[in-house]
Amino acid sequence: MSERSSQPTVLIVGAGLGGLMLGALLEKADIPYAIFERTAVVKPLGSALLVGPNMIPLFEQLGIDKEFIAMGRPTPKITVNREGGPPLYIVSSLPQVNTGYYSYIVARPLFYDLLLKQIPTEKIHFSKRVLTISEKEERVKIHTADKCTYEGDILVGADGAYSAVRQRMYEALRQEGRLPKSDQEDLPFHSTCLVGQTTPVDFADFPEFQEPLFGNMTSSKAAEEHRFRESDNSQWGPHAAQAMVDETRHFPLVVGTKKMTMGDLYDLTPEGRISKVMLEEKVFQTWNSGRTVLLGDACHKLNPSGGHGAITAMHDATAIANIIYALPANANTNTVHKAFAEYQAERIVPVTESYNTSKSFSKIMERGIVGMIALFLFKNIPLWLLNIIYKRQILIRPQAGFLPIIPLKGTVPAIPSPSTEKARAVYDRRMAAVSL
Repeated sequence: MSERSSQPTVLIVGAGLGGLMLGALLEKADIPYAIFERTAVVKPLGSALLVGPNMIPLFEQLGIDKEFIAMGRPTPKITVNREGGPPLYIVSSLPQVNTGYYSYIVARPLFYDLLLKQIPTEKIHFSKRVLTISEKEERVKIHTADKCTYEGDILVGADGAYSAVRQRMYEALRQEGRLPKSDQEDLPFHSTCLVGQTTPVDFADFPEFQEPLFGNMTSSKAAEEHRFRESDNSQWGPHAAQAMVDETRHFPLVVGTKKMTMGDLYDLTPEGRISKVMLEEKVFQTWNSGRTVLLGDACHKLNPSGGHGAITAMHDATAIANIIYALPANANTNTVHKAFAEYQAERIVPVTESYNTSKSFSKIMERGIVGMIALFLFKNIPLWLLNIIYKRQILIRPQAGFLPIIPLKGTVPAIPSPSTEKARAVYDRRMAAVSL
């Protein structure tokens, strides 16, 4: 059997941004895969995404960079407000000379649809809720609620903070006495928020949007509530959104010289496009076992204040795609397990840094003395230190080693990605063998 014909079959559970990115990369690598999504249709809720230098080289590899830039808005700075008061702070990125790219604000539904278009329709299966998983004889199986069974060589859990794949994997590890204590604890829960997206607005009513190369995002934080949990949770599910909408309608907003309330924005938002979400925060210790591996919120749930969640999930997907591509023919379970341990070793440091950054930003939005101190410290950070922080955020710019490498731009070099280099070495060997 040739190396190409013995590529592993990958089962991806979860059709969020991380799962779709992995599917898009495997499609380019000609590696067989299928995506299983528990819902009948994915509603990519959320206000917007800020995506830039960390991802655009990868978009160039996939051939979607021009379409992405066309749907986004160049955003060198963002003003953050709290409940109608003056700006809390302004996040200004340094000139694009650092990377050769701007950051762009893009509507999450548009970006989701862009990635979804990269997946052939026959390779994504909706209404497939995973009940159990099993590994036997160098194969992995998933069993779904509609009494179907699917078999492959690798299982990827990309199914969010309450991942069914993680829960099943952890159950097996716990029975074997191999699950760390911290992974047996519930996700820490601190607060809730509303996310949604309005219909297109008249720019005359929102003058900030008419400023060149500028985007504006307003964030508010409701009073803390008792933890809301249910057995079948998901990141963007509509959990009692209407009650929170009613509670926060009166929150004041200042748009230009016009006084508004959050209720004015709610009235511009179609029914079903606003959801209540829980802001859990945790980096799990265990990301893989045997032929099963986790990515994104399934193994690290970040507070959205830092805006890193989607990026870290797509970076995870890139590393996993590289790792899978570089696997030897007919790799046994031990080899697969070790390869995914390398994935975690590569990703744990930047993920932990993003986790800490997100927690720091969330402190700024808090009420009381903690928020006041955090905001004071942030506003008084020396420019040289801000430059260092920003540059650290753009060091991670992974690419797919099995696709033509995009030359890096700008003055800030990227940190080498071990998985990219490993996949590139395998790609070069394969191309050399073909030429012979």
